[in-house]
Order: sequence, then C-alpha cells, then structure tokens
Amino acid sequence: MTAVPSGACDCHVHVFDPRFPFAGDRAYTPGEASGEQLDELHWRLGVSRAVLVQPSPYGTDNSCLLAQLRLRGERARGVVVVDPASEPPLREWHAAGVRGARVNLATFAVQDPEAALVPLRAAAAAIADFGWHLQVFTDLAVVAALADELARLPVPVVFDHFALARAAAGLGQPGFPELTDLLRSGAAYVKLSAPHRISTASEHADVAPVVRALVEAAPDRALWGTDWPHTGGRPRTAANRLTVEPFAKIDDASALDRLVEWAGPVASRRILVDNPVALYDF
Repeated sequence: MTAVPSGACDCHVHVFDPRFPFAGDRAYTPGEASGEQLDELHWRLGVSRAVLVQPSPYGTDNSCLLAQLRLRGERARGVVVVDPASEPPLREWHAAGVRGARVNLATFAVQDPEAALVPLRAAAAAIADFGWHLQVFTDLAVVAALADELARLPVPVVFDHFALARAAAGLGQPGFPELTDLLRSGAAYVKLSAPHRISTASEHADVAPVVRALVEAAPDRALWGTDWPHTGGRPRTAANRLTVEPFAKIDDASALDRLVEWAGPVASRRILVDNPVALYDF
C-alpha cells in the first residue's frame, strides 16, 4: 500500500449508530457502522483526519454526526444538513467542528434545475456568515444547468463523487466542461471519491482520465474520500427501504493507491493534505 503523507484526510465518511434513530421517510436503512470501525480503517490507511458527512437516513437530525465530532476534536470536521426554517444552532455547530452544509439531490432524484435551486439557495444563505461551504450530491446534468447560479452563490460549492460523471462517457460528456470551469474559477471543489459509483470497469481504469483532467484543471480544488462504509449494496425500492441494506464491499486501500497513482505524488499531497486543511479549517 502507498505511504500517505502526514495529516492526510478522508473527506467523505459516514457513521451509523443504532443509538440515534433514522428518519421515518428515509430512502434506505443502513446497518451499523461505528466510529470505532472508522478509526480502525483510518489506522490501516494511515489517515489521521476525517470529514463526517450527514447521511440521508438521518434526515435533518445531525445528532449522531455531532456526537462523533465532539469525541474526535481537532481530528475531524463535519458537514451537516440544515433546515433553514428551524433556526438551527449554527454557531454551536461551528464550535463543534462543522464547516459545511449538504444538499442531497441525487438520493431523492431531484433533477429539475428550478426545484434544485430552491434548497441550494436556502442552505447557502443560511451558512454564508460562518464561512462554510455547500456540499452538493448531484449529477453533471444539474451542474450544467445551474453552473451560472452555482458560481454566484455566496459560498464555495463541493461536489460529491465526481459530480457523478460517468467514467465510460469520457471527458467530452455533457456537463464535464461546466464542472471543470467551476473548479478553475475557484467557485467549486470536487471529491474524487467512490470511483465505484461512476465506473464498472476492472480496477475502475476508466476513471483515471477523469481524475487527471480534474486535477489538471484545478489541483487546489480536488479532495479525496473513501465514502465509507459504502452504502448502496443493493438496488433500492419502496418495498425494501425499511429493511437493512448491506454495505458494498470496497477495498479502500486499493482505492487510495489508485488515487495516488492517477494524480501523481505532488498533486496527491495537495489532495490529501493541503486542500482539506484550507477548506475544512484544520
């Protein structure tokens, strides 16, 4: 396994703790994925920092994430889901280590640009005074349709999981130019996380050109994450959303090795250490 630089950060993980109840309207039901298991993974990978991201089964109740942040102190940062109508304690959350708010469009199949813009603007307005970023889980079609609007938001935007670019479609696929333009402008970051979500090729080899293009476009706007514990281990239906969904079996050490190989050692240090330090205020 590749030796990672000191201070490396896994910028996209979730914890599922049965002591914290899931939302009734959740799209899926995960099994347990504890903070102790996450620590064991990071020890094996040589990763010393983490960004915990609010997963959709918890809805707008960020209690599990906040509990993990308080246990971890300066080793972790958080990205919450904000309900602007509820007047959440953003100052208190900031002190606990929260540095971003997430809008999850993909899980709930929000594809209409006008519909997507409503929660994006609301969340951005709520967090702007705290210096946070807006993390968005969506695909390239939405990125392309809203590129100008996203660039005008009062906070930086972070796209999950390659903005769901399809690796097999290559660099000429619709929406990819808009994504790279947003990165170059400094308006956005992209997470080079979960290549298994965008590729079915052996060793995800077709992701390599995507990584290289994104890093070449803006090496200071790329981040990396495991997406542990890898939700989505089966197709989701209305009938199975309340039964426990298995986690996908992903080799995180191999995924990290591939990232370093594809990006190269100099850019990898920026992706793993320097960029997270700047964005998440470590």
